[in-house]
Amino acid sequence: MKISTPGRICLFGEHQDYLGLPVIAAAISRRINVSGEKRTDNTIHIHMPDIQSEEIFLLEPDLRYTRERDYFKSAINVLRRHGYGFESGFEVHVNGNIPINSGTSSSSALLVTWIHFLTRMADVKPVEEATRFDIGKYAVEAEVLEFGEPGGMMDQYSTALGNIMYLETVPEPMALSYPVKLGTFVLGDSLEPKDTLGILKHVKFGMLDIIQQLSESDAAFDLHTYPAEEAGRFRSQLSEEQFRLLEGNLSDRDILREARAMFAAGSIDQKRVGELLNLHQNSLRDAKKVSTPKINRMVEASLKAGALGAKINGSGGGGCMFAYAPNDPEAVAEAIEREGGKPYIIEVDEGTRVE
Repeated sequence: MKISTPGRICLFGEHQDYLGLPVIAAAISRRINVSGEKRTDNTIHIHMPDIQSEEIFLLEPDLRYTRERDYFKSAINVLRRHGYGFESGFEVHVNGNIPINSGTSSSSALLVTWIHFLTRMADVKPVEEATRFDIGKYAVEAEVLEFGEPGGMMDQYSTALGNIMYLETVPEPMALSYPVKLGTFVLGDSLEPKDTLGILKHVKFGMLDIIQQLSESDAAFDLHTYPAEEAGRFRSQLSEEQFRLLEGNLSDRDILREARAMFAAGSIDQKRVGELLNLHQNSLRDAKKVSTPKINRMVEASLKAGALGAKINGSGGGGCMFAYAPNDPEAVAEAIEREGGKPYIIEVDEGTRVE
């Protein structure tokens, strides 16, 4: 059995999901593969040559965690709670070409692939076969809920569902996959390590403080509905940095809504998609301050080389950016490389699948 799952980029709604706002992500044509077969004993042996690692453990009735973020085991525990049963172990090989630790969801893609593999190979299964949405839900439980992690749900659902994915998390997770054709992108790895915790301290907790402060002074304030053009009335209550962060979140919310309407209609204006990406990048760079000087240079170089739009990808403070380049992706890739990045020409791809 061989299962393959894509990485992802976040098109619109970066740093929005943990505020209860929707996001739009795109699965990319770089993937993680898990192939394996059943063993005659209860040993699970996972070979990961790409990172020169392996994991070995016994498939016991009470599977205890022995390391931080013990996802290979948590996936089994979660699936058991959903009615799956396993009578023997597995010999498994993992390989892929998603850039690691760069904001393209390589870890979530691996977990989704492992869960998909387990649902197919289980000896006892629920009556109905797991859908891609189910697999995404199981991955959220195994990665986020099982260990009390602060992350959202975008990575798990976008890699499971594939294509252009719209996700709402409030009041319950709701995801839609739009099979629209956008053409080529160029993913650019800055080769800078991400500073996820430092970024979240400013962007997430800073914004949560703002929401609490404004809600106490104005019961009508709701980040989901408050008109962006009326944000100026809060300027005197906030510091300049806080006010820019508020404006950035309201702007990003409305940018996403425009993009979603376009994707839902299936009528793509490539130039406008690029413009919306640029507006989103301006907010991420100036209001949320999650971009870096190197990534800013990569973004500007890609635009000068003919990209229609470009933005940082992921939590920020390093990692990847991407450029929307449906016309001349090779020139854009060369421009990114000249700025010290590692480029990958990609397209939107389908979700987790059996190969």
